[in-house]
Amino acid sequence: MNKDLTVGNPRKVLWAFCLPMFGSIIFQQLYNIADSLVAGKFVGEQALAAVGNSYEVTLIFIAFAFGCNIGCSVVVSQFFGAKDFTSMKTAVYTTLIASGVLCAFLMLFGFIGCRTLLTAIHTPSEILSDSMLYLNIYILGLPFLFFYNIATGIFSALGDSRTPFIFLAISSTANIAVDILFVTAFDMGIAGVAWATFLCQGVSCVLSLLLVLRRIAAIRSAETSRVFSLSMLKRLAKIAVPSILQQSFISIGNIFIQSVINGFGTSVVAGYAAAVKLNNLVITSFTTLGNGVSNYAAQNIGAKKYPRIREGFSAGLRLVWTLCVPIVLLYLLAGKYLLLLFMDSSSTDALHTGMQFLCILSPFYFVVSAKLVGDGILRGAGAMTKFMIATFTDLILRVVLAFVFSRSALGVTGIWCAWPIGWSTATVLSLLFYKHGYWNKEEAAK
Repeated sequence: MNKDLTVGNPRKVLWAFCLPMFGSIIFQQLYNIADSLVAGKFVGEQALAAVGNSYEVTLIFIAFAFGCNIGCSVVVSQFFGAKDFTSMKTAVYTTLIASGVLCAFLMLFGFIGCRTLLTAIHTPSEILSDSMLYLNIYILGLPFLFFYNIATGIFSALGDSRTPFIFLAISSTANIAVDILFVTAFDMGIAGVAWATFLCQGVSCVLSLLLVLRRIAAIRSAETSRVFSLSMLKRLAKIAVPSILQQSFISIGNIFIQSVINGFGTSVVAGYAAAVKLNNLVITSFTTLGNGVSNYAAQNIGAKKYPRIREGFSAGLRLVWTLCVPIVLLYLLAGKYLLLLFMDSSSTDALHTGMQFLCILSPFYFVVSAKLVGDGILRGAGAMTKFMIATFTDLILRVVLAFVFSRSALGVTGIWCAWPIGWSTATVLSLLFYKHGYWNKEEAAK
């Protein structure tokens, strides 16, 4: 059901919209770990390594799909809020066509260049063929990845966060079951893991795309919408391209940080690998909630209801800080037991590393979550230059300080300290940009 986010109590509206998105990201994380879980448990260590190794390459494709999702979602939200349904439909159709072309180029690049990429990241020879097999099947499914992300972006733009949650919950659960079926009953090995994802994602994509197009067609517009518009493409790209760059450079930055961590030995690497999964679960969840704030802000900016932006920002802060309390307590008090899900109790050095990482970073979730809410407003308002400044300040500080601190007396502890410094600095910038945004000036002028 479409939901107008420009009416009603801002806190109730935003929370009702964002909480299903929070549930969706939990299932999304299940989707992401299912292949590794089944490969490791039912195929073997090399299969697990091949899936994990291929993940670094898939992040490139995911960054482009995420950018298309955000670009479409923000622009469609703005037109939906302004009740300009003709332009809204044009934005949807233009996104679908442009994303299809982009996806075709990425598939071509993937089939030609993935072996080179795998070699460049020093893939061990014993898992190279399995990594290539997994990636080739993954690349075949790129259209499903792209169009599913676009469909969920449109649903969110229309104020519907429940339908994507239902699709993702069913698809993620089915993916685990089909993974096990293909690997154990059909003995398909790592190919079975990849084909299971292809199948489940494909069905989910087709159904969600058909439903969203039916929703769009049911909305009456004053004029016939255009199937493709170059000016609309430019407007979409203004939001999508910075989002793609953000995700891409974050992945590259994390690879640089990983290279520093690798110099401290296997135990540190193992401890970090376990702890960073727990950290990424939280950051990805808050990022998704920030995307919900973007949709809320975009609809209200489109409707020129600027006072609701400040109310929505406050409601967003209360939401993420409410979620921070149990998460921070859980990581501080029970982090050891969570880490033991990924490692053996005899790995004392690795366990110490993971605990140190969580104890240093988790209290600052209150800080970084505020940044992600502020980023949501900036992105929803189309203030992408300011959004990029805050994002890249965080990334650059974390990478540079990780190198500098790791060579100081702090050693590996200095690497973990780079995160809070980067987060805190970027949060100050993001909140300053939010405070001085035109939506606050418009409110003050009334």
